[in-house]
Amino acid sequence: MLETSPNGPVTLGFISIQCIVPIHLARGIFSSGATMNALIRRSSAIVSCKFHFFHTATSTAPLINDTGLYGYHHLKTAKGFQRFADDAIERSKELLNHIASMLSASEIIRTLDEISDTVCSVIDAAELCRYTHPDREFVEEASQASSRVNDFLHYLNSNHSIYKAVLKAEREGNSLTEEGKRAARFLRMDLENGGIHLSPERLDRVNQLNMEIVQLCRQFSTNIVTDPGQVDIFPASRVSKTWRHLVKPIYRFPRSTSKESMWSRDSLKEKGFRLVTSPNNLQHVLQCVSDAEVRKMAYIQGNSAPRANLEVLDKLIAARHEFAQILGYKSYSAFSLHSTMAASPEVVFSFLHEMSKSVRAKADMEFKAIEEFKRVKSCDLGGGLEPWDEGYFTWLMKSSAYNLNSLAVASYFPLARCIEGLKVLVESLFGVTFRQIPLAPGESWHPDVIKILLHHPNEGELGYLYLDLKSRKGKHPICAHFAIRGGRRISETEYQLPIVALICDFSGPSSTSVMLNQLEVETLFHEFGHALHSLLSRTEYQHFSGTRAVLDFAETPSTLFEHFALDYRVLRTFAKHYSTGDVIPKELVESMLGAKNMFAATELQRQIFYALVDQTLFGEQPSSVRDSISIVADLKRQHTSWKHVEGTHWHTRFNHLTNYGAGYYSYLYAKCFSATIWEKICQEDPLSPATGSVLRMKFLQHGGAKDATNILNDLVGNSITRPAGEGVIPDVTSLCNMLELTKC
Repeated sequence: MLETSPNGPVTLGFISIQCIVPIHLARGIFSSGATMNALIRRSSAIVSCKFHFFHTATSTAPLINDTGLYGYHHLKTAKGFQRFADDAIERSKELLNHIASMLSASEIIRTLDEISDTVCSVIDAAELCRYTHPDREFVEEASQASSRVNDFLHYLNSNHSIYKAVLKAEREGNSLTEEGKRAARFLRMDLENGGIHLSPERLDRVNQLNMEIVQLCRQFSTNIVTDPGQVDIFPASRVSKTWRHLVKPIYRFPRSTSKESMWSRDSLKEKGFRLVTSPNNLQHVLQCVSDAEVRKMAYIQGNSAPRANLEVLDKLIAARHEFAQILGYKSYSAFSLHSTMAASPEVVFSFLHEMSKSVRAKADMEFKAIEEFKRVKSCDLGGGLEPWDEGYFTWLMKSSAYNLNSLAVASYFPLARCIEGLKVLVESLFGVTFRQIPLAPGESWHPDVIKILLHHPNEGELGYLYLDLKSRKGKHPICAHFAIRGGRRISETEYQLPIVALICDFSGPSSTSVMLNQLEVETLFHEFGHALHSLLSRTEYQHFSGTRAVLDFAETPSTLFEHFALDYRVLRTFAKHYSTGDVIPKELVESMLGAKNMFAATELQRQIFYALVDQTLFGEQPSSVRDSISIVADLKRQHTSWKHVEGTHWHTRFNHLTNYGAGYYSYLYAKCFSATIWEKICQEDPLSPATGSVLRMKFLQHGGAKDATNILNDLVGNSITRPAGEGVIPDVTSLCNMLELTKC
């Protein structure tokens, strides 16, 4: 959400959260938080409660027979969220009472991980419910339960018996496994990131700020949904039949002042259409509508909402900055990055500025090519290139150069066939079956939801995946991976299996005829990469399960799986025409790939710009206050080839600023890392079991339980990273080769 994305670390003290949401504005890893924390680390929402139910590696029912929402027996009704929260808090207090008397480091760490697992079960179920459930009562009860448990988390963050126990476990940790030692170290660091070591007065202020940050992040996200913007288009003839499914009819009266004409106003009503400028609608209009005035109106309105988020963002920046300074950091960015691979804002800025300079010349060339194409196509010798022209004219150029038709491409990607593609991928790579199983009564939140069991012939059940992929009214318009429950070892013979949900917002003329465009196919595979990271990891502690890794590593598996969605050897296994059943032609796939890379420098420049906006807003604050609109406008002029449109503020719908605060650069790290992994490990034979074995054993199964740099170096070799300051930055060679950016 993740689109979580998405994912800057988020501090709730006891519970470490990193949210989600997209690359392309809607991907990510999901969860609830606002800063970076302790007992619960995550790049996504996660887990379940051992004290209610755990799941052995040989069991067949995901939780218990008497089910409610997500299999939790509490959640048969919306009011069940209250009892769910009460029981989690009660059980956590029981466990907490025994912490001081525990003798071994292993006991301490496992107990704290169980408390983390227990409270996560409520927060993660609540977050998924808030984003997807059609019943308002469920959403409201989930929000209240989440708030209640978050309040409890602040009590835990301030509990010195926990801190002393963690210090003891770290000090006497010789008996711990390497993962146990890492867990003790991270728990201590995360508690200190929540201010546990501060004076009571300063700790109280940190907790107040944390609560404020959580609420501001939630308000920012809510505003995006409730105020997507809209534009009224008159006359109706300006809206062609090809996109009328995106609009609703409206009517207006002509301006009339004469008494004689008043009687005829009803008969003179003029018909038009209202377009809600949600991200999906806006993308479609900017790419497909030839009427420049309509594109302009949609661009300006869509990038000027929600205006309320300007004030929300200002408050969030101030709260995060004060929070970081109380903890001894110059900025929220410095706080957020100190435990990542990059290690500091200076390393990130250096990386981003280096990439910006490298890509500028090629991006300027692409801009001039688009501008010249517009002049020729529009017979407009004096008109310049406007931001609302980019999507339309680049698509025309791609279509012309590669003879592409968006409807023809989508005809090979019915949603059901794309789900079949995910099945083929896991079976080929990992020898794992991908089997749809029935949902128990009360387990699902909508008829569109399907449930998948991943099963290995030798290892048994590996985990469960909910798929909720279609757009609908009231559902948050994101593509994201939500971890409902993280994996962890219960005993020598028992393993709590992970349960995750993959949420997307794919739409079509009707709910039964959803076909995906090329970008949506990539997005589906991206989120599935997150899901596999969660489902295939086998960590001792849920603290490190799957995507609960350092921020600038967590997007690497998901970005890697985008490459599978662009390889003909993979696509031919599932991409078949919706009516004829014909396999997608190789020539069409080559055209799709050529079109995708046609403006690679422009797209890379955009991602660099997004990362610089994120890093600057949450970086060191200037002595004189500047509004975020002017900061973003200046960065756009400095680091892109495109002008800023006065009055617009696209960043107020850029959810990554909350979910990935100071961490959006991690997508660029992931693009570099994944390009190297694809080139060195996958490209020769992307569907071979040998490829899958390497990816699973050296990469996916570790979750966040090993140092990320070591995982990457063990997988590919030391050439995948290079030192920079106190951190590391990715090698960019493979990415530049792939995008034909030879001077990158």
